[in-house]
Amino acid sequence: MFQKILIANRGEIALRVICACKDLGISSVAVYSEADRNSLHVRFADEAICIGPAKSARSYLDIPSVISAAEISNADAVHPGYGFLSENADFAEVCETSGLTFIGPTPDVIRRMGMKQIARSVMEEAGVPILPGSKGILKCVEEALELAEQVGYPVMLKASAGGGGRGMRIVRTAEELPNLLSQAQAEAAAAFSCGDMYMEKLVENPRHIEFQVLGDTHGNVEILGERECSIQRRHQKLVEEAPSTAVSAELRARISESLRVALKKIGYSNAGTVEFLMDQSGKLYFIEVNARIQVEHPVTEMVTGVDLVKSQIRIAAGEPLTSILREPITIRGHAIECRINAEHPETFTPSPGRITGFNLPGGAGVRVDTAAYQDGVIPPYYDSLVAKLIAHGADREEATARMNRALDMFVVEGIYTSIPLHLKILAHPDFVAGKLDTSFLTRTGLIGEKK
Repeated sequence: MFQKILIANRGEIALRVICACKDLGISSVAVYSEADRNSLHVRFADEAICIGPAKSARSYLDIPSVISAAEISNADAVHPGYGFLSENADFAEVCETSGLTFIGPTPDVIRRMGMKQIARSVMEEAGVPILPGSKGILKCVEEALELAEQVGYPVMLKASAGGGGRGMRIVRTAEELPNLLSQAQAEAAAAFSCGDMYMEKLVENPRHIEFQVLGDTHGNVEILGERECSIQRRHQKLVEEAPSTAVSAELRARISESLRVALKKIGYSNAGTVEFLMDQSGKLYFIEVNARIQVEHPVTEMVTGVDLVKSQIRIAAGEPLTSILREPITIRGHAIECRINAEHPETFTPSPGRITGFNLPGGAGVRVDTAAYQDGVIPPYYDSLVAKLIAHGADREEATARMNRALDMFVVEGIYTSIPLHLKILAHPDFVAGKLDTSFLTRTGLIGEKK
């Protein structure tokens, strides 16, 4: 087992990794920017090293600074969390050449899964259903027009190296395709330093379903059920739950088996998430692999009893899944997560600033993952996440009731948060009935114009 782990991240995920390290008796090293000097991950880590100014490009994304911090502190492993360098294959490679264990998939797997057209091919060969679309990178506008005609409009243009909604465009007619392709390429090049695009058939108003996976370094793969992540704004998830009300036991078993085949074939190790779209007939279609821990991993932990972050560390240390997961994976009850963001609940404008009043909810079935605190500051430089509020119950009804109670008791003063919107979402009849899709917020009129 590792003696010391450097956490190449900040905020609540850095605290989450620190907790896992403490459980395992491992020393932790926090890195922080000048803006995060008073953050809780700095306080609770065993050591803390400043790696640069507030801007992430000169701190959390600065690979030489992170590696130097690991070497100075004599860390023997690096946990990247999510975001920042978590899916950067070059960073994983530098860790390896520096004698550090990267707690995640291998650099080769990260690269292959990061290029989404390669991931599509691997999944298709293993029998995982994929959306009709391009077999590789779109070479020119003429090829895109011809393919769109074959697939049938509407289609979705996607950045091969993309994520988070960047480099994506919906195309409904041939006339608008050239301009939208040019826009998407420019946006992808700016965001990911790669303008390569591919095309998929657009599923109108789909559900967003993802499967949690774990693989070890001995060729074993386990699937830990699915999460429903359909409630989104601009491709950013707001509410997640496990399991999905739309996934039957038969479908869960069938997709899980095909994913085992695919992930074993590519040699996938550590934690990951395989994302799907579900059409209105209930069919699932693969869209991408996220080769890291996800923001919404707590809902899976609540319904399976598996500590995913501890599992990541133990896998990276060489332990087999047979010793980490001592019992077959079973789904117990239901869990819901609300992402509490520092933004206006109606306009969605960012709301950084000092927290002047703060009360965390508690009680049976409630968990809060946060790095916020009374008089703490939410800086304007990073993601607006204040906290992840998770509620677990014997069934979806109890989980929802506990989430409502927790939201009512969650006090954050001094800044705006998304709590009022979350309360509206949970109270809506379509949410109560489990009628979810990615257009939920606009379709129900909770934001924008009601359709």
